[in-house]
Amino acid sequence: MYELKVVTHFAAAHRLDNFYGKCEALHGHNWKVEIFVSADSLDETGLVLDFGKIKSKAKEVLSEFDHTFLNELPAFRDQNPSSENLARHLFERLGSAINDQRVRVTRVGVWESDHTSASYFA
Repeated sequence: MYELKVVTHFAAAHRLDNFYGKCEALHGHNWKVEIFVSADSLDETGLVLDFGKIKSKAKEVLSEFDHTFLNELPAFRDQNPSSENLARHLFERLGSAINDQRVRVTRVGVWESDHTSASYFA
């Protein structure tokens, strides 16, 4: 199995309902996003996938989140935009944009600070 990792960033604000702590107040993060892409075999060029394609697809998807209030986005109207929910949502969105018969997004990690992160994988 081959695995690639691309790291990118976006900035957004959120608040956590029913949290009963500091994070229930509106606050923002410079989110770091790690995207893991895997394949059992390489293409005819000897690649899992061009890093540029992963970066381009990530930029498309993350542009919808950058400099937004996450709670107002359709994906988070019925659930908190927690790191965990954000990781799962980005996993699904990036998978839809990148996955094909050979290549799959296998994990997405989101970091809300230098010391705290959440990942989603399947």
